[in-house]
Amino acid sequence: MPKAQETLLEIDLKALEHNVTYLKSIINPATKFMAVVKSYAYGNDAAEIAKFLENLHVDYFAIAYTYEGEQLRTAGVTTPILVLHPQSVSFNSLITKHLEPNLYSLKILKEFIETAKQLKLKHYPVHLKFNTGLNRLGFSENDIPEILSVLKATDTVKVASVFSHLGASEDLNEKTFTLNQIKAFKNYSEKLLAGLLYKPLLHMCNTSGIINYPEAHFDMVRSGIGMYGFGNSDLENTHFKPITTLKTVISQIHKIKKGDSVGYNRGYICNTPLTTATLPLGHADGIGREYGNGKGFVAINGQKAPIVGNTCMDMIMVDITNIDCQEGDEVIVFGDYPTAEMFAATANTISYELLTGLSQRIKRVILR
Repeated sequence: MPKAQETLLEIDLKALEHNVTYLKSIINPATKFMAVVKSYAYGNDAAEIAKFLENLHVDYFAIAYTYEGEQLRTAGVTTPILVLHPQSVSFNSLITKHLEPNLYSLKILKEFIETAKQLKLKHYPVHLKFNTGLNRLGFSENDIPEILSVLKATDTVKVASVFSHLGASEDLNEKTFTLNQIKAFKNYSEKLLAGLLYKPLLHMCNTSGIINYPEAHFDMVRSGIGMYGFGNSDLENTHFKPITTLKTVISQIHKIKKGDSVGYNRGYICNTPLTTATLPLGHADGIGREYGNGKGFVAINGQKAPIVGNTCMDMIMVDITNIDCQEGDEVIVFGDYPTAEMFAATANTISYELLTGLSQRIKRVILR
């Protein structure tokens, strides 16, 4: 691959295909696969990712908000799309774009049915979410009688799936909690299905659930972070290939004298002479102010270059005192080394936050 001459995000579709193929290999061939492409496909490029995944024959997409689904439809994506957190103000737009809402409360269920009645819809696909312990969104067991009563009174909607969300599936120390979630979901869904005259899809597993709890794969599984190259352990990570590499270049090199400072607010004071490189990316690009002053490092010619001083809006400075490099050289912010997990861990956060926080002003380069 040619060396970077500016800040850019390389997105490797071959690695994406590898990850999806691996995840599909550990589920039953009859189990459907939902690809989570919310938050710009975890900071990558949702339209490009989704169109590629359509060629891999995924069964569903999931996004967080209606606007994300509208963008995918405008890009030509035709696969069913679940909107995980719809708001009633967006129902008309959601329906216009043939998106499918997660109805997670009696209020939102009744409001969607009212909109569907006004538009004279019949059997519009909707999804029902149950709260089994994450305590974020979802119906409770006590809601089931009223859910069934509301559904039986209308033919405007039809339940396409019933689902829940695991809260700690990556942490085997919380196995008892997770098994209780699975047990609760089975109980709730059985009670709901007993009152329906048809069987919707059941799904609960995220990436870690797919790996750790095969007994909970049900009719469909959902994967987000796994598709983008990260498992839930060092062992599992050997099966995945990160699809994202953030690259930049050295804009300028400075020789800093002992006692001088680097960056805003004199964030770093040199105890010894220092050589720094200034790079063209900063907190406006998603490399936040939590990095710097010993937190976070990049790789230049395969060597570790720690971030020094406070992260600026458009620039960071790194210590290259012991690195043989020059202005214009390529810099790996994260990719194979350091990985996004390694980079994020230096600031006590996770790869999800780092990836989804990447600014869309960063140039995306699709590797096919």
